[in-house]
Formats: sequence, C-alpha cells, structure tokens
Amino acid sequence: MPNLAIIGAGIMGANHGRVARATPDVTVTSVCDPDPQRAATLAKAIGADYTTDIDEALAGVDAVILATPSETHGELGSRILRSGRDLLVEKPIATSVADARHLIDLAEKHERVLMVGHVERFNPAVTELLQLVDDPLSLEITRVGPFSNRALADVLLDLMIHDVDLARTVAGSEIVAHRAATRIVRSAEQDLAFALLMFENGLIANITASRVSQNKIRRVTLTQRNDCVIADLLRQQVEVHRIEHSEFLSEGGVRYRQSGRVEIPFLSQHGEPLMHELRHFADCVVNRRRPVVSGEDGLAALEVCLQIRDTALVG
Repeated sequence: MPNLAIIGAGIMGANHGRVARATPDVTVTSVCDPDPQRAATLAKAIGADYTTDIDEALAGVDAVILATPSETHGELGSRILRSGRDLLVEKPIATSVADARHLIDLAEKHERVLMVGHVERFNPAVTELLQLVDDPLSLEITRVGPFSNRALADVLLDLMIHDVDLARTVAGSEIVAHRAATRIVRSAEQDLAFALLMFENGLIANITASRVSQNKIRRVTLTQRNDCVIADLLRQQVEVHRIEHSEFLSEGGVRYRQSGRVEIPFLSQHGEPLMHELRHFADCVVNRRRPVVSGEDGLAALEVCLQIRDTALVG
C-alpha cells in the first residue's frame, strides 16, 4: 500500500483526499498547499499531516497526486519526478507541449510512473463501451454544463480534452485532420467549442464542449456497422441499439418491416471513476506497471486541443 502526498488542496485535491480516505489501496500521509488553512482543513478531514513546503511533503511518501493549477504542472511535476516519486498529475498534463514532453522524459530517465488524470477513462460506462467497440464508423460526444466561476482554463483544456482522449481510445488510431469552431460567452476565454476529428482508420468524431449550457450532459454515442452504443457517463448507463430489417409476403405483395432492439448490458464494475483511477495508480506504483493513461496519452490529447484552439473559427 503506497503512501501518497496530495499537492494542491483545492477542489480536485479535496476530491482525491475524500476518495483516497475511502479506498483501502492508498494512504494519504501528507497534504501540501501554499495556503496553510486550506492544507490544514483537508489534512484534518482525511487524517494526514499538512505543510506548505513541497520538500517536506515529499519526505516519506512513495507517490504524489498533483492537483495544482494547470500552469504549474510542468514545474512542480518535474520537481516531483526528480525526487524519485511516482506521479499522478491532474489533466491537462501541462499547458505546453514542451513541458509535457519534459515530464515524459524525466519519468523515463528516473524510471517513475507518470499517469495523467483523465478520469473518464475509469468511468464504468466507458469501460463497458470500450468492450463493445466493433468496426466503429462515427463517434459523437457531448460534454456540456452550466457556467462555473471556478473555471481556470478555456473549455478546450477544461472539458474537451477529456473527450479528445476518449475519442483516441475508442478509435485506436491517430487523428489526421480536424476542424473546429469556438465562442467566448461568459469569460475571457473559449466557453463553447465544437470539433470534428478525422482519424487515420476512417472514424469521424464530433465533439461538443460547453460550460454555458442550462443542463449537464455527459454522453457518448458510438455508431458502428451493426449497432449503436450510447453511454450516459453521469448515470453510468449503457444501451446497445440494433435495427433489424425484414421482407415478407402478404396478399398485397412484398412488404418491408423495420424493428429496433435495445440491450442494456450489465456493467462489470460500478462506483466513482476517481476511486477506480486512484486504485489503478496505486497498482501501477506497487507493481511497476504502465498506467492506462500514460504521459504520452496526456501529451497527445494536449497537442490536439492546443491545435484546435489555434486553428478554430472564433465566433
């Protein structure tokens, strides 16, 4: 059972602490934040020590969860990997391609686990959907919700990056072209984005990300040659839709009939995605395994989102 430090006691750091406390596979022994009151509050809630000094937080731990603002991931992640600790860094892996590549190089040099917190990969509905992929044609992903004043990045690095990563995973192929449009609505950065991704294997993905919607939706629709798989990521439900065609003879001649069938598969796992993510990270730390969401995966999603931001039509 690895001992962990949480660096960053904001909303995501607090979520990691809450889930870790209820997960027997991990133990958080230290919380670090530049705000001593915030660090102390989280540490008290999960039974850990707290500090404002990163070096002190790293002493005696095997691995680190980095949940600080995205623009600090490059610097702090480098410091953690150089110290010889394994690292789970919240998405995005960094805010620049150069910083992301540097983290990957350091992890390889120091033989450390580097995992990126694309938590939707551990959503039970996504786990089931990935098992149902069979000759996919198109993918539609919707991730929308109301505006939040806590948003610290544009909608591409805040929301859409999850779905770029999911689309790459479903496709099992690399993106060869993309088109996008964005709009600034409530903040100084993009709040609404639409992207069309074209993959080397022919799959087309249509992604909508918005933080100015009146409702919250997290849905993936995968169209394949023989079925359509719909995953509701909020409710953790999956449906498989199939259409059956038939012709039959009647007194009036040849007739055509179309009928639909909906299957609801039993999910192989349940529970909060963050719990599954933390347990997987702990397993990688203990058994020295490559994580499901590697540094290279985080870099690939970051590169696409930055390219989309730079080339999108802006409304």
